[in-house]
Amino acid sequence: MNILLVNPEVPTTFWSLKNALKFVSKKALLPPLGLLTVAAMLPEHYRKKLVDMNTTPLRDRHIRWADYVFISGMLIQKKSADQVIQRCNALGVKIVAGGPLFISFPEFYPTVDHLVLKEAELTLPAFLKDLEMGCARPFYSTHDKADLRETPVPLWSLIQPRHYASMGIQYSRGCPYNCDFCDVTTLFGHAIRTKTTEQILTELDSIYALGWRKEVFFVDDNFIGKKEKLKNELLPAMIRWMEAKRRPFKFLTQASIDLADDDALMAQMVQAGFDCVFIGIESPDKESLAECNKVQNEKRDLLACIRKIQQAGIQVQGGFILGFDNDEPTVFDRVIQFIQDSGVVTAMVGLLNAPRGTKLYQRMLRENRLSTPPTGDNMDCTMNFVPKMDMQELLKGYQKVIDTIYSQKYYCQRIKTFLKNYEFSAREKYRLCYRDLEAFLKSIWHIGILDQGRLHYWKLILWSLQKPRRLPMAVRFSIFGFHFRKTFKNLRCQIQDLT
Repeated sequence: MNILLVNPEVPTTFWSLKNALKFVSKKALLPPLGLLTVAAMLPEHYRKKLVDMNTTPLRDRHIRWADYVFISGMLIQKKSADQVIQRCNALGVKIVAGGPLFISFPEFYPTVDHLVLKEAELTLPAFLKDLEMGCARPFYSTHDKADLRETPVPLWSLIQPRHYASMGIQYSRGCPYNCDFCDVTTLFGHAIRTKTTEQILTELDSIYALGWRKEVFFVDDNFIGKKEKLKNELLPAMIRWMEAKRRPFKFLTQASIDLADDDALMAQMVQAGFDCVFIGIESPDKESLAECNKVQNEKRDLLACIRKIQQAGIQVQGGFILGFDNDEPTVFDRVIQFIQDSGVVTAMVGLLNAPRGTKLYQRMLRENRLSTPPTGDNMDCTMNFVPKMDMQELLKGYQKVIDTIYSQKYYCQRIKTFLKNYEFSAREKYRLCYRDLEAFLKSIWHIGILDQGRLHYWKLILWSLQKPRRLPMAVRFSIFGFHFRKTFKNLRCQIQDLT
């Protein structure tokens, strides 16, 4: 049987980093880890091909080759996924679909032949068994949670690693917290389920065998959900593995702010190679944090926590949200000030949305405030419910925030704030490679010569040279800022059209 796995295109968004990837000649940020894991679950005698539409065009000949097209994706990929489904329908090729997009909106897809939903470790085997017997049903789902100890190593042979800026790996699923707007617990539950340490080391070996020597992203929604298990089992093993392999990777992940409460955990993460973490800060206002049940962020000095993590040697990327019911018109200036003071260089500021199945969604449903379905892009000026603040005022305030924090002046100031506070790891020796030089030269041309904010770029570069270890990060952040400004230029046009 011929199986074609298709990853739909991700549009240009904050996290796509499409404009930044051009500086290092990469096509996409991450490979489709979910589809590669599904591919590893398929019978060995099936012939498998993968088309990641972010790196390779999907041709009709690809679809015609397949007996079944397996498609997965996030809500942000809906437009591309819809087009793929239409093409498969037109060519008469059967479709198997799963993933968050199809879990949230199964009713949108009556022309999909088989919806295999929730966690594939549980629902895919049942589908495959029925498929072999010729009696596959249109719908498979479950309320049970998978045992990740049974999850196979992703089938990396289906991709070209050179197309990507990072590789992906998953250690755990679930989150102990219950933020009203977040659908992680809807999908994966509160109980933290993990792979074994041996599984993670095997997966690291498989990525190493690809010849990969760059960033690896732990895609866990909250990597530190089981702190003691991390400190006693996984991180010590990763430290030994990294030393034995001469530290080939840098790790990134996502975590909650209570990471700052555990000095030993942060020290071990840095020793294991972690140098960046995304944290949902959401708001500097305690009332808004209480409103969305962000209990882990309440009753603490968020600025002090961020600085502590930075001083441990871990960059903090932050998520911020506007549009809470408790937000007052003064919130925009407070968000700007917080972001600048914190040195959170990569600050994603979006409008609040209520994903289906969340507590926020249920509240908006009860209050009759729901509007159109969310787009999956919380930075495209849309909300799927009616906010308490006047929408025109909210959009103008939102534009003020992004125009300010991603102006070259404020952005470069924030880079300096971070680099002054950041503790470089003595274990990590910077290795200059061709891609780094290529990126630097391109940054000089596109940012240092063509960009209107070039003066701030050169001031940053010259300042960084006072302590040369800062220079690579200053260049990297400058390239990210180039992408953000390009992205926000389109966003600014959307806001102007709406207001």
